[in-house]
Amino acid sequence: MSLQSDLMTAMKVAMKAKDQTALTALRSIKSAILLEKTANGTSGELTESQELKILQKQLKQRKDSAAIYIEQGRQDLAEPELAEAKIVSQFLPEALSEEEVGKVVSQTIADTGAESMKDMGKVMGIVSKVLAGKTDGKTISKLVKEKLG
Repeated sequence: MSLQSDLMTAMKVAMKAKDQTALTALRSIKSAILLEKTANGTSGELTESQELKILQKQLKQRKDSAAIYIEQGRQDLAEPELAEAKIVSQFLPEALSEEEVGKVVSQTIADTGAESMKDMGKVMGIVSKVLAGKTDGKTISKLVKEKLG
C-alpha cells in the first residue's frame, strides 16, 4: 500500500504545482495498478513485486515510445515521454550498474552449470527473479548472451 499512498501524495503535489507532465505519468501508474487489482483471478491486493513489475512496464513503455519518436525525428513528442519516464523511475528502487548485474549473471551461470545458449531461458528466469525491480530485462538478456555466447 505504500506505493499507492506515495502516488497519491505525489499526485497532490503535482496538482498544486500544476505540473501536467507529472500528473499524466502518475495517473497512468495509478490506472495500471487499479487495472491489475481488479483483473480476474486476483485477490484485490498487490504484492511489492507486482507493483515493481507495473512500474517497470510503465517506464519501459515511455522509453520505447521516446526512442521511436527520436528515431522519427520528433523530439517534440519524445521530450514529454522522457520526462514522464523520469517521474516513473522515482518510484523504482535504485538501478544496479551493468557491472553489478554481470556479477549476478556470472554467479547464476556458475550455480546452474549453464554452458550454452540453450540454457539462456533458465539463467534469465533466475536472474530476473533475483534482480526484480533493480534492472531491466534488456540488460540481463544482453549480459547473459555475452557470457553464454
